[in-house]
Amino acid sequence: MFAVENLSLKPEGAKRQKIEPEIDGSSSSSSSSSCGHWYVLHGVCTGCESTVEKRQGRAFDYLCDGLQLSHEAVALTKHHITRFSCLNEKKLHLVLDLDHTLIHTVRVSKLSESDKYLLEETTRRQDLWKIKLQGDDLIEYLLKLRPFVRGFLEEANEMFTMHAYTMGTRVYAKAILEVLDPKQIYFGERLITRDESPYMKTLDLVLADERGVVIVDDNPDVWIDHKINLVEISGYYYFRMNNKQHSKPCKKIDESESDGGLANVLKLLKEVHFGFFRVDDELESKDVRLLLQEIEFNRLNHYLQ
Repeated sequence: MFAVENLSLKPEGAKRQKIEPEIDGSSSSSSSSSCGHWYVLHGVCTGCESTVEKRQGRAFDYLCDGLQLSHEAVALTKHHITRFSCLNEKKLHLVLDLDHTLIHTVRVSKLSESDKYLLEETTRRQDLWKIKLQGDDLIEYLLKLRPFVRGFLEEANEMFTMHAYTMGTRVYAKAILEVLDPKQIYFGERLITRDESPYMKTLDLVLADERGVVIVDDNPDVWIDHKINLVEISGYYYFRMNNKQHSKPCKKIDESESDGGLANVLKLLKEVHFGFFRVDDELESKDVRLLLQEIEFNRLNHYLQ
C-alpha cells in the first residue's frame, strides 16, 4: 500500500477471500455439456443458448443486469481489456472510492447548527449540492465536493479507465455520480457498490488485470487482499455532525486545491503512468504494484536522508 501523506510500508493482507460463494452446477441439457458456459445472461448461456441453472462463476450485474461470467471468462476478459487499454489507449485502470476520497456528505438532519447556513449556499456555490433519495422515507443529504475533484477526474481520465467503488448503496452512489459525472464521461457504468460487495472491496469485480490497476481510497481496511495496489489518500471531512458545542456559524477552512489530497495523489498517478509506459517492454513484464513499491521506497529513502 502506498500512503501519500504518511509513508509506511505495510504487509500485504491475508489470502484472497471471495465475497460471494462459488456456485456449482451444470446446464439443464446434456447437449451443452461440452460448452464452458463462460458468459451467461439471465440464466441462458450466450454460447450454446442452453438454460444454465447454476454455475461456478461470478455475477457482474453492475455492468449488465443478469450477467454472469465463469472464472475462466473473468480471467480472459481481464487480460484482453488490459491489453486493449494499455496497447491501444495507453491507459491503466483506476479504482476510486467516493466518500471521504472525492466527496463528503452528511444527512441534513444530522447537520450541526453551525453548518446549517451552508444549505442556503448551495444555490450560489458549485461545490455544494443538496441531493434527495427516495426510499421508505425521503432522505436529504448535503454534499461537498473535495477541492480539485473536477480537475482531478479530467486529468486522471487521460491516463486511466476509471471505476467508482463504494460501500454505499447503489441509489446513493448513483446520486453522487449524477453530480460528479452527469454525462458518464469518466465512469460510464463502472460503479460497484455494497449491493455487489457488501463486506469488503475486491478487485475480483474489476475487469482488468491487477498488475494494471491502482486503487485510491482513504480506508485501507476494506482492501484486505489488495493493499499492494492501494494508494491511501487522507480522508476528506468538511461538515460537522450535530453537536451542541458548535451552535454558532463559523467560517469553514477547506483544503488546498493545489496541495490537497487529490492534487498530491494526481502527482503520484502521473508518476506511475509515466513509469509504466516509459519503456517498450513486453506488457506482461510490467506491474503497477512494483512501481508503487519502488516509488514508496525512493520517497522513504529521500525522507530519511
